[in-house]
Amino acid sequence: MEITAGGRLEIRITPADVGKRVSVRRVERGSTDAPRFTDTVGVLTSWNAGVVTITRKTGESVRIAESLLVAGKVVPAAPARRKGPAASFEEVARACARAWVPLESEPLGEWTLRAAGGFTRRANSVLPFGDPGTTLDDALARVTSWYARRGLPAYVQAATGAAGAQELLCAELEARGWVREVSAQVRVGGLAAVGDLAVEESVVSGVRLTRAPDEEWLARYGRVEDPELARRVLTAGPSVWFATVPGRAIGRLVVDGRWAGFAAVEVDPEHRRRGLASAVMAALARRALEEGASAAWLQVESDNTGARALYEGMGFGTHHSYHHYRRTAA
Repeated sequence: MEITAGGRLEIRITPADVGKRVSVRRVERGSTDAPRFTDTVGVLTSWNAGVVTITRKTGESVRIAESLLVAGKVVPAAPARRKGPAASFEEVARACARAWVPLESEPLGEWTLRAAGGFTRRANSVLPFGDPGTTLDDALARVTSWYARRGLPAYVQAATGAAGAQELLCAELEARGWVREVSAQVRVGGLAAVGDLAVEESVVSGVRLTRAPDEEWLARYGRVEDPELARRVLTAGPSVWFATVPGRAIGRLVVDGRWAGFAAVEVDPEHRRRGLASAVMAALARRALEEGASAAWLQVESDNTGARALYEGMGFGTHHSYHHYRRTAA
């Protein structure tokens, strides 16, 4: 917090700082308890009618009455990560988008409307990079209409937690009644470390790699209502590989320049904690290294504590988070 030479806390932010990363302290006073102070760090996304809203890197919005602020200042963009290769938000986000290709897309200014018959939110949501070329309200009306014509709910995928991310858009969506349904972390790490995971070679050698998912793979993935539609989405991408340990585990990999993106790592519940997830990822990582990749990314839902711990142990650090906002009924 900002402290003057006299030892006093000061509020050194104003409504003009909306869009900047800030750190604030507020006081909470009970009827009998001594005052308690709480610190919040994030992007200042609004300051209206005596209420300050800060969006944390997780996407959570914190509303604070202006009267409770005792200190505040603008702070530098999110500090450098301790793990993983250096990369901008847009570089990583675009690599993720290229790895999960919709069947249909249409530009809206610099935004991209994406649809794939409802197979996964990622392939059926707006990717809002840049300017939609019109007002936000008009853009969202067009988004809603575009998805309605396809019999799909309207989703916008927006990110938080990295320099250049979309905290302001998230706040605007929430203010308009769009509901955040799912949040996930995008994690990055070194690819060689994944290829060198301590897994028995006999297990890694038992991982079968193919260019397309078979019926067993799709059944293990478990999110498939239309197999043909799912195959069309899953096999699209720069260089796609599917891993299978018959009867036990699967995984998917997309190699795209220096990036290798892991997804759909699933292990049969009866065979978990036997190193199969690591074996699948090691086999896929070695193939990606052969194709010239050096960096890795993956996505894990924020409430999946088991997977988060697994990937943390593999050296993956959180780069940013993304969220799917759904249009609610008017």
